[in-house]
Amino acid sequence: MRWIPSREDLLQSRWLSPVAHHLQDDRLWHLERGCVARAVAIGLFFGLLLPFAQFFAAALFAVWLRAHLGVAAGATFITNPLTFAPLYWLAHRIGQGVLGDGDDEAAADAVSRHVEAAAAHQGWLSAAWDTVQDAGAPLIVGLAVMAVVAAIVGFLAVWLLWRPRKEPQDYLP
Repeated sequence: MRWIPSREDLLQSRWLSPVAHHLQDDRLWHLERGCVARAVAIGLFFGLLLPFAQFFAAALFAVWLRAHLGVAAGATFITNPLTFAPLYWLAHRIGQGVLGDGDDEAAADAVSRHVEAAAAHQGWLSAAWDTVQDAGAPLIVGLAVMAVVAAIVGFLAVWLLWRPRKEPQDYLP
């Protein structure tokens, strides 16, 4: 993992020097239940809500809310070239349901085909932005609903499933 910078490398980076004092909080780097739960929620929220700059938004909010920085950034990869088309199709369907636009299968399939074609031609990030503009309100509402639900479920899953590590002395009678 030589290509991943260490905490010290990040703190000494000249690019991060204006905000380095914010990155010194230990909660941004330690794997603790609350920090990781917040980080998962932040990463899932921005990973689904924003079609671009997800990583930076998640990192900014992780610093602000004192969540684990790496987990928050990593959780944004819920949207990637493999999951992009199905998630945006589902978001469009959810948005149609919320807005009462009916169950227009043809419109949802057209969005899915457009996303796949655009992603193959111009890259998935550009395709995401074009799709958001073309699909309009149902997609935006669906993404917002999915982002909120995923953040809540992610937070609760980590919070409920996290088990403290037992130290060796805990096993002694």
